[in-house]
Amino acid sequence: MAKNEFICDCNVIHQDVVDKMTKQMLKEDLFYKIADFYKILGDPTRMKILYALDKNEMCVCDIANLLSMSKSSISHQLGTLRRSGIVRCRKSGKEVYYLLDDNHVKKVIEIGIEHITHKEKGSN
Repeated sequence: MAKNEFICDCNVIHQDVVDKMTKQMLKEDLFYKIADFYKILGDPTRMKILYALDKNEMCVCDIANLLSMSKSSISHQLGTLRRSGIVRCRKSGKEVYYLLDDNHVKKVIEIGIEHITHKEKGSN
């Protein structure tokens, strides 16, 4: 396959397509928010935390023990996830439990896992 095989070297503008997509484009600030959302997910430690929280709500001590990390490190990561609206917490007495914020976050995590494992199975 030639390196330049997928480069569009034509000068034809499909104005109908451009016009249609111009009407469908999101507001500029929304693209920045979406990119920030994925940046937060782009950290392996945070993904481990989210994977665990996808399966079960957990407290900081449990997550720290699971990941063999300090409570301070986990709290820092959970703070980032909480400020980003990706996780939330609930109090039960003196304990604070963390869980995924909503079903949308759950779907993003699960679809990401499904996509990667599907690709890995296909390459064997």
